[in-house]
Order: sequence, then structure tokens, then C-alpha cells
Amino acid sequence: MDSEYTSTKTLQEVLNTLEIDRKKISETYKSAYILFGLAGLVLIVGFLIRFPTLAVFGALVPAIIGIITYYRVDDDARKYKNTYKISVVGSALKEINETLTITPQSGLPHYEFVSSELFTTRPDRYKTQDLVNGTADKTAFWFSEVHAEYKTETHTKNGTRTEWHTIFKGIIFVADFNKNFNVSTVVRPKSFGDSIGSWFSKNVFSFGNTDLVQLENPYFDSKFVTYSRNQIEARYILTPAMMERILDLNNKTEETISISFINSKMYIAFPLSHNYFEAPIHSSLLDPDLLTDDLSIVRFMQDIVQELDLNTRIWGKE
Repeated sequence: MDSEYTSTKTLQEVLNTLEIDRKKISETYKSAYILFGLAGLVLIVGFLIRFPTLAVFGALVPAIIGIITYYRVDDDARKYKNTYKISVVGSALKEINETLTITPQSGLPHYEFVSSELFTTRPDRYKTQDLVNGTADKTAFWFSEVHAEYKTETHTKNGTRTEWHTIFKGIIFVADFNKNFNVSTVVRPKSFGDSIGSWFSKNVFSFGNTDLVQLENPYFDSKFVTYSRNQIEARYILTPAMMERILDLNNKTEETISISFINSKMYIAFPLSHNYFEAPIHSSLLDPDLLTDDLSIVRFMQDIVQELDLNTRIWGKE
């Protein structure tokens, strides 16, 4: 964590208090794991010496105590994690931008994920959390973690096998766009078309009168494929300057981003494997680098407004 965030007395007091809670939770989890291990050991020894019935009954006692211990502390752990997000992460966000807030139990609504048209598969299982809201000058923006999956069912001689496949896991960023527009324009990775065949086991969204858009930037077209219901409007949105900014933004990410422009909003999907804003259980809260990664991603998201010049209001958008 940067020194300015640990130096404030209030935040340091919160960290010190939470560190005491963390240690108790960590030790209790370890006790539960030891009890589970003891139960397993009793089972193994009992079967080796050929007393299986005695082994089962002998293993039940530590197993039951372990389960009770685990579930009791699990509730404490959830409260601890929620307090960490609101009190620690929330305070640190204010140091970046006074308007930033985090709501741990909220995220990008399912309907908005679908209506963003970033992906062609409707999720069968959808999880979202840690909604961060803020304003940069004139532009409101928000983002949250999302994990969307679809399922396939295969009928075998042993019954039905269900498998889950990830549609998207990462952060979806949303911002008020600086132009008014009437139709949707979607920019996806060039590789998107190569993988779409694997998704046809599900109902693929219909794009209506959506056409492929050929843009004036050959390098942009080599990285992305663009669809729109209005070719002229797509070119007004994806100006040469905007395409260069998108390419620059994409160069800062590990995987290719997806973007859509719908209902005067811009959606950007950042595929990420890391889970942000989570309180550590088995490592200290007093680590000076505690929030380094979390605050780095927040700064990155906020900087998108500047990098894509979203504060420039044209076409009557105020």
C-alpha cells in the first residue's frame, strides 16, 4: 500500500482492529483443518489395522467438531471481509478520488450484462460483486467484477453430465459516453470469431441488421472486428483519434478487450483472473503492499475517462 494510505490515523486504527479479528479467524480455520486431517488419519489407520467400523466412529468426532468450527468461523470471516471492503478499501478509494465508493454486495446487473451485447451467449450462472462508482470531471463511471458462465448437458449411459463454461471473468467498466447515438456499435477481439463456434450449443443472441464495419485504421481492424446497425454512426463514434486511444488502452492489458456503445453508454470488458478487493485471511493486514494491486486497477479504470477523452462533450451531450 502507498504510504499516504497507511499514514492516516483512522485507517491505521481500523487495520489494527481488523488484524486482531483476522488472526482469530485464521487460527480457527487452521484448527478446523487440523481436525479434518485428524479424522482422515484415524480413518486411514483404522482401515490399515482392519478395524473399519471403529475407524469410522473414531473419525466422526473430530470431523463433526471440525465442521461445526468451520461453519461458525465462516460467518465471522464474511463479516470481516465486508468490513475490510467498506472501511479499508472504501477509505483508500477516497484518497484517489473523493467521489469513489465501493458497494461489496452490488455489481453489474444481469440484464445490463446481456443488453451490453459484449458477448453472444446468455449466462446460465452469473455472479457479480464489488461495484465501484465515481465521477471524473463531467463523466460518471462505474465498474465491477463479473463471472458469467453457460452450461452444457451431455447425455451418457450413466446419466446426464453437466459442464460449466466461462463466458467472461474479469471487470466490466461502464461510462457515460460523450456522444449521443441511436444504435449499438460493438467492437470485439479479432479472435472472437474463431471461438464462437464452441458457443453454438446455447441460444446465440440475434444482432438484427448488424453489419461488419470496415474502418480506416488497418491496424485497428487487424486487432478488432466491429459490428454496427448503422455504418455512418459507427464511424462517428470510432473516429481515428478514438481508435488510437482504444489501441493504446488495449496495449496496457494482458488480454484483448471488448467494447460496446449502447444507449449513450460505453461498456468495456477486461478479462482478468485476479479477484480484487479481497481481505487476506492467512497473511497480515499490516503488509505495506496490501492494497497496491487493488488501487492500481482502480487508477487504471479511472484513467480510462482521460485516455478516451470522455469529458469532451460534443453532439449536444452535456
